[in-house]
Amino acid sequence: MNYKDCLEKGTENLERAGITEAKLDARLLLEYVCKTDHSTLFAHPDRTVTDGEEKLYDEFIARRVKREPVAYILGNMGFMGLSFGVSRDVLIPEQDTEILVEETLRFCEDKMRVLDLCTGSGCIALSILNYTNETKALCTDISEKAISVAKKNAEKLGLSDRAEIILTDLFPGKEVGKFDILVSNPPYIRTDVIESLAPEVRDYEPRLALDGSEDGLVFYRKIAEEAGEYLYSGAYVFLEIGYDQGDEVKELLEKQGKYHDIEVIKDYSGNDRVVRACYY
Repeated sequence: MNYKDCLEKGTENLERAGITEAKLDARLLLEYVCKTDHSTLFAHPDRTVTDGEEKLYDEFIARRVKREPVAYILGNMGFMGLSFGVSRDVLIPEQDTEILVEETLRFCEDKMRVLDLCTGSGCIALSILNYTNETKALCTDISEKAISVAKKNAEKLGLSDRAEIILTDLFPGKEVGKFDILVSNPPYIRTDVIESLAPEVRDYEPRLALDGSEDGLVFYRKIAEEAGEYLYSGAYVFLEIGYDQGDEVKELLEKQGKYHDIEVIKDYSGNDRVVRACYY
């Protein structure tokens, strides 16, 4: 079978399964299997796909038909111009989260210390380190498997010497000292909403990284209450939020009386996405 026919077959199978981005997903999977790029289809549509490549491609398409995300099938995802390894032990880095990193970078100066809570793949802290100089980060997660993924990403990006990644339940011990920036994309989906999510999220992404308890705010409460013990005066807090949580998270921070310059930042779709606050 040639390249063009193989792609068409894969696309048709995904379309029948109701995959919205069927053509894109089929192409990404084929490019990975054949070690080609986007121009190959146009330049060499008659390129022969070997039996081994076709077999592996069919296996990948079958997994995608079952709604497994492409990122988990390929084992990597692009984020902030970088490539991050991912597995089903971590959330897939999303474009919306780039807003969190971009907003943080506006306030992050070289040589600062960053505390990244619920680090997952490490994509947030490692992106910040990549685009700053001599900045260091302490990253935490409650999942041993997530910690392993984050450490591998730090090593792959050459940032292991600037990123300390530790296993703990949200905050580390106070002996770690204070930080200039705290950033987090914590679990924030209400428990009763999870079953209504797309199967790619509901059935494949780690529940531990999704479930924000009954009202979705449990981690924001803990961060608002305890973050001050880890922050220098004038330090900034950046929190990713759900589209309908801006007012609630802002209010949680206001009630503490420890934060000012509290602002809700929207994503490119016009939805509330990040809350920024400065610690007194």
